[in-house]
Amino acid sequence: MKRSAQVAAPLLALAAAAMLAGCRKPEMQRCVDENNKVVDDSLCGKPQQQMRSDGHGGFIPFIVPYHYYYGGYGGYGLGSVVGGGSSAPLSGRSYATRSGVTTRGGFGKSFSSGGSHGGSSSGE
Repeated sequence: MKRSAQVAAPLLALAAAAMLAGCRKPEMQRCVDENNKVVDDSLCGKPQQQMRSDGHGGFIPFIVPYHYYYGGYGGYGLGSVVGGGSSAPLSGRSYATRSGVTTRGGFGKSFSSGGSHGGSSSGE
């Protein structure tokens, strides 16, 4: 009987750890500009063309590359700076936007955790 207790304890701990990993709270997914400043989620997924002064009274068109930023530090507040995360979702992790849309890394599927929102995100 002593031998079975020695085997059961590690298996029980392993099962508990696996169950807890599945219950992990989603990390943040924010739409950011090229300086990692949070912008409105509606800007992500499509490049925006804007005009910049050329310094001589004319304007030069340029594309502002908005993209999603996954995990890390910083908040959802517009204009806040984020860091410590990634520009690509990590496989096996869940990410949530300010509007409640959740993306699972590595799968490219989205679902809403409730409430109304303006669409879904794709994580890819």
